[in-house]
Amino acid sequence: MKKIMMFLALATMLLTGCKQEKQEVIDLPRTNATSELVAAVDSFVNATQTRPVAPDSITLHSIMILKHGEVVFEKWFNGQSAEMPHAMHSVSKTFTATAVGLAINEGKLKLDDPVVKFFPDKLPANPSELLKAMTVRDLLTMTCGHDTEPNSLRADSVDWVQAFLAWPVKHKPSEYYLYNSVGTYMLSAIVQQVTGEKLIDYLDTRLFQPLHIERPHWDESPQGINCGGWGLMLKTEDMAKMGQLFLQKGMWNGKQIVPAEWLKEMSSYQVPSAPSGTRFEDLEKAGLNKDNNEWVQGYGYQMWICRHNAFRADGFAGQYIIVFPDRDAVLVLTTSSSLYQPYMDLIWEYLLPIL
Repeated sequence: MKKIMMFLALATMLLTGCKQEKQEVIDLPRTNATSELVAAVDSFVNATQTRPVAPDSITLHSIMILKHGEVVFEKWFNGQSAEMPHAMHSVSKTFTATAVGLAINEGKLKLDDPVVKFFPDKLPANPSELLKAMTVRDLLTMTCGHDTEPNSLRADSVDWVQAFLAWPVKHKPSEYYLYNSVGTYMLSAIVQQVTGEKLIDYLDTRLFQPLHIERPHWDESPQGINCGGWGLMLKTEDMAKMGQLFLQKGMWNGKQIVPAEWLKEMSSYQVPSAPSGTRFEDLEKAGLNKDNNEWVQGYGYQMWICRHNAFRADGFAGQYIIVFPDRDAVLVLTTSSSLYQPYMDLIWEYLLPIL
């Protein structure tokens, strides 16, 4: 009997330990939506279905709107639900930049640290002066000096860090913007190098747990480094919490979990920008300018500047966390869309006025 009681006690301790390890999820406060808000969202949803002309399409997955820290509207579509994590694509980048800021705040690296400093054993035989001039800041602002995005490096057969460092740097870093997802992977690799933790582990205790976000999935490279620029899976409300954190300048439940100045830098204009896959030389040819395109408004640290005094985390196919500081509002959308600027135009036309 004594052995049985000891076994039961041990089993209880193990089960209790498992329960304690699981992150407690606390939802954001809710309030009832006004009839005007519901009508505006209905008009927006209808427009996403009727405006596109085949083969273009906008397939909504979720909408969540926050005002003054409360969820005032939420809805899921097309088989999605509140409990289903969604692929963030490049929204992942904003979380990576947050980790960089936390590591800087802890004294583990600096904005102006050369990238080559962190990987001396992975450098090409004769690193160029331009490569040696590339800094952490340049990775954050997509100005690392590449003339073409090194997407071809994302293969199982290569070391992604080594291949990135071998990619030709043809422009002076800090002076030439080119959207660069592998550059964000390098930020993840740097965080792992200086903290001894994978990006997901580093953020789990410093960001996800304080925000009561259940530990998410984040894809890794063959070398066991979180992809950084893509691969994060989050629920719609997780995204909304991140947007609210920016509104609250890094404060959460009375505690400063991310430095306010870092979030301000992330979400402020740092460099001129161009859409993914577009070089600056081609903007005029394509007819893209600040009057008609949301991707030329400027770039912060892994975040886009918007019109209407807003900024956003932005992922492929229409994953958005849009923050409106002067309206104390956050708009979250998950989508599968082949449209970009027309989709943003619908957001401004139907949803902006009710914020």
